[in-house]
Amino acid sequence: MPESRFASFGRFRRSHEFWLLIVILVLCASLGAANGQFLTMQNLFDLLTSYAFVGILALGLLVVLIAGGIDISFTATASVAQYVTLTVANAYGANWVCVFAIAIGIGGALGALNAIFIQKFRIPSIIVSVATLNIFYGLLIFFTGGKYIYSLPDWFATGIFWFEFDWGKDTSYGVNLQILALGFSFLFTWLLLNRSNIGRQIYAMGGNTDAAQRLGFHVFGLNMLVYCYMGVMAGIASLVQAQLAQSVAPTVLVGKELDVVAAVVLGGASLMGGAGTVFGTFLGLALLAILQNGIILLGVSSYWSPFFVGLVILISVSATAWSQRERRTRSMRP
Repeated sequence: MPESRFASFGRFRRSHEFWLLIVILVLCASLGAANGQFLTMQNLFDLLTSYAFVGILALGLLVVLIAGGIDISFTATASVAQYVTLTVANAYGANWVCVFAIAIGIGGALGALNAIFIQKFRIPSIIVSVATLNIFYGLLIFFTGGKYIYSLPDWFATGIFWFEFDWGKDTSYGVNLQILALGFSFLFTWLLLNRSNIGRQIYAMGGNTDAAQRLGFHVFGLNMLVYCYMGVMAGIASLVQAQLAQSVAPTVLVGKELDVVAAVVLGGASLMGGAGTVFGTFLGLALLAILQNGIILLGVSSYWSPFFVGLVILISVSATAWSQRERRTRSMRP
């Protein structure tokens, strides 16, 4: 048993996640020393709440990337699901089960459209998702005129707040809708990828699609599943963001693709497919949140945020590519 633990730790120490965790710990210590507000409970809960939207979308994108595809239409999918769901809720009344069912249904349907075009017409996934991003967003703006929805149902605006506890004077915390949805999404995605036969098939298909097909894997069904899963995550994220913003803004979500891609890529997911972990995505999301939050707390202009995010992505991808090349070189040596 001890040998097994040492072997597991040795593998983890050589992994991308280990070094990413070290970077996060060093960054947290540095920011905590530079600004006393960084390591407070208030800042922690604020980060979890504000980055829930990005985190949920990142989990959907992780599954797509592992399967060997790519999807950047998720913000348009989220915008459509958000607007339609809360328009129906305002007009006909609803509850939490209804709004999540509608949003998930719309997201899953739009994800299925992506899968059909990619698989049946053999169009590269990047081309399809760029096209559907513009189609979904264009139709939404045309039919809504870009009008915001400010009046939300009272029960939706109030949200969910569980396990409330006091921390200091006039300060209380608890598990809100954003944290609850983010935690559930991480758990379910981990179970899908690590504790199910479908998860193993997704990894295998992403590693070598032709080999997976020869082994009898239902490639079309798996692709339909992963793109629908991306759509489902977009539907959930859309409601999380609407409740946080207390409004529905059809023009706001599109354009946030970089943050989502950054979280997944920083976590070690390969754009070539077959690689990526839920824990890595969590660390990538944490690093992204810490970077952007640290910039604000240190008084650095927010205009620098895209620069630092892009720089960290480039360094992370370069380090991962170098590590993979070194492993291939060592494996080829006699």
